[in-house]
Amino acid sequence: MLSDIDIQKAMKEKLGVDMTAYRILGACNPPLAHRALQAELEIGLLLPCNVTVREGDAGKVNVGFLDPQLMVQLTSNPEMTSIADEAGERLGRVQTALSATT
Repeated sequence: MLSDIDIQKAMKEKLGVDMTAYRILGACNPPLAHRALQAELEIGLLLPCNVTVREGDAGKVNVGFLDPQLMVQLTSNPEMTSIADEAGERLGRVQTALSATT
C-alpha cells in the first residue's frame, strides 16, 4: 500500500463533521503503475490505485475498486489495454478473495 487516507478523520478535523468509517487506500502495483506512466504520463490521474474501504449497514465493511478499463476508455493509447487487463485481473483476484471471507 502506498497511501492511506482516513476520510472520516479528515472530515472531523477539517469540517467538524462526523461520518462513518471511510478510507481510501492507494494500492498501486508499482510495476503496473510504472508501465502505465511510461505509456501515458498523465495517466497518474486515472491509475486504478484507489480502493475504498467504508463502513456499511450493520457494521458490514464495503470495499470498492475502480474498473481499470476506464483508463483505456479515457485515453486513445492502445498500450493502456494490456496494462488495464492485468490490473483488472489482479483486482478481480482480490475481490474474489474478499468475497470468500464473507
